[in-house]
Amino acid sequence: MKNDFVWSRPVEFYETDSAGMVHFSNFYRWMEAAEHAFLRERGVSLDEGELGWPRVHASADFQKPIRFGDTVRVRVKIAERGTRSLRYAFEIGVAGSEEVHGTGEMVSVCLDLKTMKGIEIPAELRARLA
Repeated sequence: MKNDFVWSRPVEFYETDSAGMVHFSNFYRWMEAAEHAFLRERGVSLDEGELGWPRVHASADFQKPIRFGDTVRVRVKIAERGTRSLRYAFEIGVAGSEEVHGTGEMVSVCLDLKTMKGIEIPAELRARLA
């Protein structure tokens, strides 16, 4: 995933547990923050009013702890483009190192907010995500 979108920021103290390691739930928060930054960079707004992107699947695997004071680095790419959904792949580590501390994935479905039904991803939007 070396050439994919990268999001990073310092780990905050409140994100750690009593052992000084990042609590696992933050991996999901970071994946979502990286996804949002990835979409913003491509001109895709999550609050355009007519479309929503609910998650229908999220998973993470943890290999090595991340600690307070580290700068977390999340690489994100679209691993699969369905007609109505996107599957994201994430690689989580620490800035300055290529070591992988965790991996994850999320699947989001394109939703018509008026009908609350899944719809085909509009062509214009699909082009921005290519």
